[in-house]
Order: sequence, then C-alpha cells, then structure tokens
Amino acid sequence: MTDIIEVNHLVKHYPAVKAVDDISFSVRQGECFGMLGPNGAGKTTTVEIMEGIMPADHGTVHYQGEPMGPLFRSEVGIQFQSTALQDFLTVRETLRLFRSFYPRGLPLDELASLCALADYMDRDARKLSGGQRQRLLLALALVNDPVLLFLDEPTTGLDPQARHNFWELVRNIKARGKTVILTTHYMEEAYLLCDRIIIMDHGHIIAEGRPATLMSHHFRDAVLQLPQEDFLPARDALGEDAKQVGEYVEIITADINATIAALLSHGVSLAHLQIRARTLEDLFLELTGRELRV
Repeated sequence: MTDIIEVNHLVKHYPAVKAVDDISFSVRQGECFGMLGPNGAGKTTTVEIMEGIMPADHGTVHYQGEPMGPLFRSEVGIQFQSTALQDFLTVRETLRLFRSFYPRGLPLDELASLCALADYMDRDARKLSGGQRQRLLLALALVNDPVLLFLDEPTTGLDPQARHNFWELVRNIKARGKTVILTTHYMEEAYLLCDRIIIMDHGHIIAEGRPATLMSHHFRDAVLQLPQEDFLPARDALGEDAKQVGEYVEIITADINATIAALLSHGVSLAHLQIRARTLEDLFLELTGRELRV
C-alpha cells in the first residue's frame, strides 16, 4: 500500500515545552489512521503541522511524495473541532458557499446523501442538532471531493446514537477510497474505525500499529469485575490481586478458570460477575498513566 503522507523527524518546540520531539511515521493511502494521546501529548500540534496550518521547527511532511503545496491544498479536506459558520444561511446555502471556493467537487445532492443531510437542506444551519451540525461540518470537509480527510475529534459532545451514526458515515467515506486521519479521545471509536494508530505522549510516539496487534502484544490476560459487596468474602485472601474501581472490584488475570475457582472456594457469589477482554482504553491508560492532564 502506497504512503500518502510521510512525516520525517518532525520537531516543534515552545518555550520550556517540547510539543513534538523528533517523530516520524507514515499514513497509507486508503486507510483510516488514528492519532491518540492525552492532553498535551503533542498530537494536536502534529496534526496542525500536517494540515499546513502551523510550520514545524524542523523535519518535513510530504504528500504524495512531494512537499506540501498546491496539490495538497486542492486534495485535502479538514473537519476542525470547531468551525464558525455564516449566520442566517440554510444548510444548502452553506454547502453552496463552500463549494464555490473550489474549482471542482461533489454535487450538493451527493453530499447531502452521503452525510445524511437530505432532510435538512432548507433548515437554518443555526437550528441543527449537535449530530446534524457535525454531519454538516463533515459535508463541508468533503465538498471538494478530497483524497485525504482530516477529522479532528469529530464526535466530541455527541450522544451515543449520533456518534454511532457518524461512525457509519466515516466507514462509507472510507469505502469510497478516501484516506482518513482521525484524532479522538474515544478509544472505542479508534478501535472500530482505525486500521492503524499511533499513541503519543510528551511529544513522542510511544506505540504504533494495528489496534488488535497492539492489544495482543501488550496483554495476555482478561478483567474480572465484581461488586465490592460480592467480593468481601475473598478480600483478605485475594485483596492484593484486586483493584477498586468505583463500586466494583477488578481482578486482572491470565488464568480465568483458576481465578474463578479461587473466588468460589472463598464463598464469593458469581451472580454479578462480568468478564471482559482488555480494551484499547486499558492500553492507553497503561502507556500514558492515569493522572489528570490539563
């Protein structure tokens, strides 16, 4: 698979802060590539350099094997975290306005169908729900029929139904051969949508690969979860292996059968036992820590 974006030895420093500290990676044509990291990890700075919004101190970003230039600007679409739209315009008028900025692009009816906006084309854009507005912003990012699409935390603040609906739109866009670069704080979103991910922290890439591959590389265990009150009979014997998480106790074990046998031997009820595989969120927290970032 051909690389569409190549990032080589990228560096961006601010006074007393190394936001991006000599990182290199590539994005393959036709994939959904995820960029994850806690606040202050450097991913937003990296994305803004890749988008051509911010210059790097050192290093290069190449698009289709060439330095970013007119070709990149004509073939890229960006959905920012926040976009100010012109007041008093309908969805149709907003799409028509943005479409006029480019010499070529998708027909408005096709955009409306692709982004599930057909029923809202004549509605004032200010009166859209959160999910409808995000679909409009996605349509604006697609208005020039881009080869490469940046989605910067596109589902932040959406309810579960709207988020799942948006995921399906992204899958449909990827099925059209588009390359998608996604930044997100939702680990489930990254796991379901991304072919490959990088996890950044303190300006460095600390993990890179397919989500399932990274999971299998780091974890060979599962998580057993019980209400604290159910775990009480085994607290003295198995307490060192358990971790309190809210009203529950979690036991991480590589041998589920042996752990369940131990719980039963101490009179623990398994009526409310839950067993889950490790998740991308587990990996994220293990690699970046649990302290609050601001």
